[in-house]
Amino acid sequence: MAEETPAADAGSTDLATAETSLGTVVVDGDGMTAYYFLKDTKDSGASACSGDCATAWPAITTESDTPTVTGVTGEVGTITGTDGAKQITIDGRPIYTFAQDTAPGDVLGQGVNEVWYVIAPDGSEIDD
Repeated sequence: MAEETPAADAGSTDLATAETSLGTVVVDGDGMTAYYFLKDTKDSGASACSGDCATAWPAITTESDTPTVTGVTGEVGTITGTDGAKQITIDGRPIYTFAQDTAPGDVLGQGVNEVWYVIAPDGSEIDD
C-alpha cells in the first residue's frame, strides 16, 4: 500500500517545483519540466503552438478550474485550448512539456530554436 501513495500524491498536484541542472524549475504533476513558448502572447487567452508544434510540445492541462500548485508563486490560471482542454498558464502565458524529455529532471527543451525556455517558480523564464 505504501507504493501506491506516491502515485496518488503526484496526481493530486497540477504543478510543483523540482531541482534540475538549471536549478529549481516548474514541473507538471508527473515531474516533467515545464516550458514557455516565446511566440505565445501573454494574456492573449490562446496558444501559438498547434499541429506539429503541439506534438513536440504537449500542453500542460488540468481538469480543474483552479489548478493545484506546490511551490509555484507565479500567478496560475487556465485557457481553453483548440482541443477544448484547459491548458495551464503562469502569469498569463501557456505552459508546455517537451516530448523529448523522457524522465523527470530532463531539460532537453531548454533554448530550442531560441523560443523555448524552462520556468522558474516565480513565473520568470530561465534563459541560461
